[in-house]
Amino acid sequence: MELLKSTLFKIHRVKSDSGIRAKEHLDNLTKPPGSLGVLEEIIIQLASVQENHKPKLGKKTVMIMAADHGVVEEGVSAFPQEVTAQMLQNFANEGAAINVFSKHAGFDIAIADIGVATDTSMIPKIKQHKIASGTKNMTREPAMSKEEAIEAIEIGIKLVNDEIDNGSTLIATGEMGIGNTTASSAILACVSENDLDEITGRGTGVNNESFTLKKNSIKKAIELNKPNKLDPLDIVSKVGGLEIAALTGVILGAIARKTPVIIDGFISSAAALLAVQFNAYCRDYLFASHLSQEPGHRVMLDFMELKPMLYLDLRLGEGTGAVLATNQLEAAIKIVHEMATFDEAGISS
Repeated sequence: MELLKSTLFKIHRVKSDSGIRAKEHLDNLTKPPGSLGVLEEIIIQLASVQENHKPKLGKKTVMIMAADHGVVEEGVSAFPQEVTAQMLQNFANEGAAINVFSKHAGFDIAIADIGVATDTSMIPKIKQHKIASGTKNMTREPAMSKEEAIEAIEIGIKLVNDEIDNGSTLIATGEMGIGNTTASSAILACVSENDLDEITGRGTGVNNESFTLKKNSIKKAIELNKPNKLDPLDIVSKVGGLEIAALTGVILGAIARKTPVIIDGFISSAAALLAVQFNAYCRDYLFASHLSQEPGHRVMLDFMELKPMLYLDLRLGEGTGAVLATNQLEAAIKIVHEMATFDEAGISS
């Protein structure tokens, strides 16, 4: 718990000075003020986070946390639980979408087993931090103990600290875990109090019967466990997932180091939502990569006042959207480093 407390203590509101200077520079470039829209907003935010009016990005890492969910016993997923471990093998073999996109966008990949149901110790490139073989079935008991939730969060903090110590300047979030859209919807239901029909989607593509089971399972889990909506630790321990808790730690740890975080889709945003509940200033450091097909994703982003960069109907996870959207950040950075001012170009302003 001490690592979590000390990390939260280091998170502060971003200073606006560099963002103001960045806006002044943007307004003096050869274009009408604000004409590059969201790209200019990105620059101002990055400048504030890095405390540099001409921000830069160097090494980039997508961090994938993996775990299984006991609630799949309720028939909420279209895929069997063993797919989680099989996908980790696919990641290690560089055969997944996240591998393809990471190579394209120049990302390193860091993968950790936080709670996969089967043994993954023989899979290369997977960091072993298994707390349990998946969560418990949250329709019958809390998904995990508070001690397990704290351990998962602190593992995430330690892992991201290692990546930043090794030179990472941007962290993208990713995950793998069959059943994790059910946990993410449950987390959102606790925080937002929206109706389940508004925030629950079909995940990997469940049929009508499984979709009904999914919504009923979320309702039952919340009624049984009664998570405290004001306590993110209580929420994640009762209806969350081990990989979601670890991702929350990744986000908190990066922000404590003043490192920007680009979040992926619905599950990553559930972790971001928890991080913002831990400390509202986290929002200043977050970049929303895209809007997922999951209906609850828009509710999450609106709740955090985040604007998605891409609208591609993605619903894969793994960090794919976050890696793809980083091109927007890099293009924005090039504006302030390479675009001419009115004076330099000899153009009347």
